[in-house]
Amino acid sequence: MQGYNVIMIYNKAMDRLLMCKRSKDPYKGLSNLVGGKIEEGEAGAEAAYRELWEETGISRADVVLHHLMDFTYYYQNCYVEVYVGRLKRDVALSGEENELYWSDLNRNFFDMSLYAGEGNIGHMIEQAKMVINKL
Repeated sequence: MQGYNVIMIYNKAMDRLLMCKRSKDPYKGLSNLVGGKIEEGEAGAEAAYRELWEETGISRADVVLHHLMDFTYYYQNCYVEVYVGRLKRDVALSGEENELYWSDLNRNFFDMSLYAGEGNIGHMIEQAKMVINKL
């Protein structure tokens, strides 16, 4: 079963969330969270830190990631691990695959015309709100 990760990064003030604008399908042109594939034999958390570095330039020294939840898609033979973290300091973003930006949190992240994932981004954000004081 192929593993993937999704990484929710909040800024230090916890008032913005790191997003990307997808440059290719699926969901081309829609906003999404950063993340990617978990390689065979790679631990989920290690994959999350690797993908975060590759896609954004944010390092392990900049953030502590917390494993928030998982989704398993049996018919697609894959699973998604969701991680959340709060930046320790301001960082310069450097991503080449997708355009990165900081989103205000007062958006409708369930709007499937703007956000990838059939409403899952909104669901993940609602779940993260329950543990935000622990970040």
